[in-house]
This record gives sequence, C-alpha cells and structure tokens, in this order.
Amino acid sequence: METVNSARKVDMQNPGRDLSEQIKAATKEIHVRAENTQLMLSYQKGQITLPQYKLLLCSLYEIYKALEEEMDRNASHPGVTPIYFPQELARLETLEKDLEHFFGQEWQKRVIIPAATHRYTQRLRKVQAIDIPTCRVGDLSGGQVLGKITQKSIGLSSGEGLSFFSFPGVSSPNRFKQLYRSRMNSIELTKEEREVVLEEAVMAFDLNIQVSEREEGGSKLGKNIASQVIYSSLCFCTASGTGASSLPSTGS
Repeated sequence: METVNSARKVDMQNPGRDLSEQIKAATKEIHVRAENTQLMLSYQKGQITLPQYKLLLCSLYEIYKALEEEMDRNASHPGVTPIYFPQELARLETLEKDLEHFFGQEWQKRVIIPAATHRYTQRLRKVQAIDIPTCRVGDLSGGQVLGKITQKSIGLSSGEGLSFFSFPGVSSPNRFKQLYRSRMNSIELTKEEREVVLEEAVMAFDLNIQVSEREEGGSKLGKNIASQVIYSSLCFCTASGTGASSLPSTGS
C-alpha cells in the first residue's frame, strides 16, 4: 500500500510531466529493491550458474507468453497501437528456441514454473495485460549486459541458448528507445487513468520481486530468477480487469 500511495503522490505532484518520467519517479524506490535481489547480486559478481539460467528462462517464457498474447489480441486498440512493436521486441520465439536448446525438443514437458511466476501471469491476464513492454525495451540495454555475463559464466562458446538477448530487428537500441519513449508519452491519459498506470507500474515491480525472492520447497527463487530482465512490466489497465475498452485513446 505504501508503494501505491507513493505512485499517487508522484501523480498529484507532477501532473504535467511525461508519462515515462512519472513512471520512473513512481518506481524509483522499488526499482532499487529489484536491483538488489540475491540473483542480481550474483549477476553483478558474474556468478550465474546453468541451473539458475534455465529456471530464469522457464519463468520468462510464461511471463512473455501472457504479455505478448494479450498485446497481440489488443494490437488495434488506440491505447496500444503506438507502442506495439512485435517484430522489434517480441521475445516468445527466442525463449522457445533457448528452452529447446537446454531441455530438448520436448522442453514443454520438462520446464519448471514457480508458483510466484504463475501468480504474476495471472495478474497479467486479469488486467488484460495491456502492457507497456518497458521490460523488452530495457532488455536492449541492461539485458545485453546480462547476456554477456551469462555466456561467460556458463561457458557458452556460441550464441546458442542466448537468443533471448538478441534483437535483430533493432539496428540502434538508443534510437529505438527514444522512439518508444516518445510513442508512450503520446498516449493521452486522464488524471485517473494516469494514476492507474503508475499504480500498476509499482505493482509490476513488486510481482517481479516476488518471482525473484519467493521460497518454494525450501529453495530461494531469488537465487534462480533474474528479475532484472522482467521487472519493468507496466500494466496499462485497471486492477479490476475492466479490459481493453477502458483504455485511453491517443490524439489524432
């Protein structure tokens, strides 16, 4: 509740700021928490292991499956179209490729999905997952660094198993992020709608921290799930699941 209240405070204090700047301000404190999970500290030390990375891929697959299916389903909505970049940002096929590399052709029968990940995907479905996929934009920068650390730590001699970190449809990550931020800021929101976006942004961080740190069967998932590459999912719909019809439209 404290984090939700902070999101509302940011909205009230800065009604004229761009949405991207408001999101950054509202999630500042919880962002620091996400960066200091046990797994992220392991990444910073270059100590990620193959079992950790495989569990990461399992959770990422479930989360991106929910996110991208809902984005595709609502692609024509005026509140989604400006930030819909499936060819540039879609990660589901790359995750399937990586999972097949590590688990074999029958990988779907072998993957392990933590309970905290199930709760997160249920949240995405509940709010219709009309997400601002900031997580995928973040993967263009932070994710690229994590990809190199993963390759070195695990000892992968080629790019096999690292498809998730590759964005062949984006020639310039910096220019693309500028375009994406501009598109996101162009979406017109009422004060109430903007408040919902900020609250859901904080909620998304919190859910990802739960995925990172939740204990299951005596094993800390914080040592198995890299929240860095998924913590920034920002739901663009109400927590009550009102659906795409409640989304704001863009100006002409």
